[in-house]
Amino acid sequence: MSGHASLKSHFSRSLAGGGERLHLAAHSHHLWPDSSFDGHMAAWQDAATVWDGKWSHVFGTVIPEAQRHIAGRLGLRDPSTIAFAPNTHDFLRRLLSACPSGRPPRVLTTDGEFHTLARQLARLREDGLADVTTLPVRPFTTFHERFAAAASQGAFDLVFVSQVFFNSGWMVPDLAALVNALPHPDTLIAIDGYHGFMAVPTGLAAIQHRAFYMAGGYKYAMSGEGVCFMHCPPGIAPRPRDTGWYASFGALAKGRPGEVAYGTDGSRFLGATFDPAGLYRFNAVQNWLHGLGVGVDAIHARAHAVAAAFVAQADRLHLPGLREARLAVPMTDPQRGNFLAYDSPDSASLQAMFSAAGLITDVRGSVLRIGFGLYHDVADVPAMVARIAAAAT
Repeated sequence: MSGHASLKSHFSRSLAGGGERLHLAAHSHHLWPDSSFDGHMAAWQDAATVWDGKWSHVFGTVIPEAQRHIAGRLGLRDPSTIAFAPNTHDFLRRLLSACPSGRPPRVLTTDGEFHTLARQLARLREDGLADVTTLPVRPFTTFHERFAAAASQGAFDLVFVSQVFFNSGWMVPDLAALVNALPHPDTLIAIDGYHGFMAVPTGLAAIQHRAFYMAGGYKYAMSGEGVCFMHCPPGIAPRPRDTGWYASFGALAKGRPGEVAYGTDGSRFLGATFDPAGLYRFNAVQNWLHGLGVGVDAIHARAHAVAAAFVAQADRLHLPGLREARLAVPMTDPQRGNFLAYDSPDSASLQAMFSAAGLITDVRGSVLRIGFGLYHDVADVPAMVARIAAAAT
């Protein structure tokens, strides 16, 4: 399917439900395509039809299908390395619980991580339960060298870094190089891919044996909440202490007497009972995209095309907070995710004005974020900018 063809008709339910509002926050809460409605209804229908056999169907059919979709998008060899959870915080807790016991875990991360990590580590550090080294993301031009140098010291139990940073949209240029900078095989490395999965083309083949990668359906996967996943490299962190009873499903043997058994695949990072409806939505959306022939490269190119048109026209408004010079990542930098991040002292007031006018954006500190998805077209940009101009005057 042509990358320029409009896909608005595939979002008819969500767009109709918005009335006169204009959604410019595809990076935060992506609107759901119509296919997700069919998936959600399938979850209800299965629950009403197979009754107590629902979980056999979920684990025997729904989960394996979702694993195959993710493995295909990320270039993973073995779909069974994928575990699911309602949110990525569940995975963070389990990774921390896989660190050595007897002392606070030593963690290397950045000042650009989402609250899922930042808040949890800050709280642990308050009580002396985590030893955290935080590296500034900026300047972007030297991040790779600085982070790789810090990681190569080999003194860390967990290294955690985003693929695309939520507060700037800047994308790490070479994940494999960062992973390969870790000299100690016992150091866990986790990549937060929530702003990368289904937004930018991502291949993990070169690091699938070494790095954990987590993301979910709320943003660019267009599947809503409750469907997060993590690729769990074989043989690494085999027995997280934070564990739920679902983690025993993949255990092929009972293990040693008195020892809790785990599966050797991604199931070792499972928790307990969850709502599987998100998995149904995720599979339905993935099948819809496959049917249209829309890949991640096309999604990324479309978002960048709309963003370029938006920046060019918004710059003509001469609003202090929406000038191209205010972008955290310049338009000339190819290491950009699928949203714009305007860094300005006016961001909070602009976002409030936009919200009052039915323009859905969001703000993170001094950064106003505006994001684009498959329900945006380049042809929409003049109307977008006209409404922004009206709201800001």
